[in-house]
Amino acid sequence: MSRDIQLKEDYERVLEILSSKFGDGEQLNLDAIIYLIGVQELGKGAVEFKKDDKVNLMHIAICRLLEPFGYYEFDFFDNDGWPHYKVLEELPILKAGEQTVLMKEAIVLYFKAQQLI
Repeated sequence: MSRDIQLKEDYERVLEILSSKFGDGEQLNLDAIIYLIGVQELGKGAVEFKKDDKVNLMHIAICRLLEPFGYYEFDFFDNDGWPHYKVLEELPILKAGEQTVLMKEAIVLYFKAQQLI
């Protein structure tokens, strides 16, 4: 099976699992999955977040997702328990479609490590 087909199947499986649990009957989009990963990584559970916090949660998720690719490295938790990452390598300039594929690949890798799929 080609790598692209396997990625598509794995991502669809993640999407199916997360949408059934968090989507209220709707399929989650990529941003919603990234947000959920940020909430998971923060580890404070389902609490009410301010708009700025939601942006920060997505940043945490992106850093965590791209860590295995060598772009970020966990640095420390601040006094409020929020994780911080340092940049190891600047992200290459990617077209929108390439960014989406990279994030889907990172999400699949993340959930395989979490043993969801």
